[in-house]
Amino acid sequence: MARTTGSNGKKTAQTIRENSTRLFAAHGYAAVSMRMIADAVGVGVSALYNHYPTKQALLHDLLTKHMEGLLAAWDAQNRTRPPQKALENFARFHIRYHITKPDEVFLSYMELRSLEAENFQALDRLRRQYEQILIDILAKTSTTDPRIAAMAILGMLTSATTWYKAEGRLSAQDIEDIYADLAVKCAGLSNKELAHV
Repeated sequence: MARTTGSNGKKTAQTIRENSTRLFAAHGYAAVSMRMIADAVGVGVSALYNHYPTKQALLHDLLTKHMEGLLAAWDAQNRTRPPQKALENFARFHIRYHITKPDEVFLSYMELRSLEAENFQALDRLRRQYEQILIDILAKTSTTDPRIAAMAILGMLTSATTWYKAEGRLSAQDIEDIYADLAVKCAGLSNKELAHV
């Protein structure tokens, strides 16, 4: 199958990432072939291999780009936010960033198991870097075990992507408000304490 008319290498690579994310999330990494991805993109399998030499390389790239984008977005917004209410800001950021990316979030959690050891280790370093942001915030509070609290809060925040629907009863802003409040309460913080976190 020839490359879609008018496309270029960069656009094709992005289309590959979008379609493979959707297919992996819908069917699972193991069940999706490079042929399925090529057909969805509208390119030949050989063209697909020009961008990604293996399906493993493709999965690793998808998960890496998700984590790198997450960290870059946090760094960008953190420069424009005051340090007060850091936990609330983190919770709001996490919800806002993830709620529109359910497939990417699903892959980041469910398909880590499909990564080869070296790729897993590279991804794990990025994940730990993000987790450490929240751990550092919680370490400034009276939270007994900041690492455990961070894992609990991250699990709660991320779970919103499994059930949130844009056409549902609550808006994205409603979800952000509710989860930010829950995160603060989970850490056992009062409004007075929060102002110093």
